[in-house]
Amino acid sequence: MSDPTTLITLASASLAGLSIATFAGLRGWQGWLEVRRLELSGAGRRETRSPAGDMIEMADLRERVRKLESIAAVIDL
Repeated sequence: MSDPTTLITLASASLAGLSIATFAGLRGWQGWLEVRRLELSGAGRRETRSPAGDMIEMADLRERVRKLESIAAVIDL
């Protein structure tokens, strides 16, 4: 293990591995920041929905409320 060539090879491989891991982590961080930036700007909220979609959503919410009320009344469905 005291051979200089072995130590240099091991150190350079470790440095390369650390560099790759750091680069991958930074790319992931930048991607996460971009997603948060898009969420804050409201880019995904510009889509229009049809009245039928609103009715389906309201029916779904009513069903959820009904289930929660039955759970609160200790009634199993």
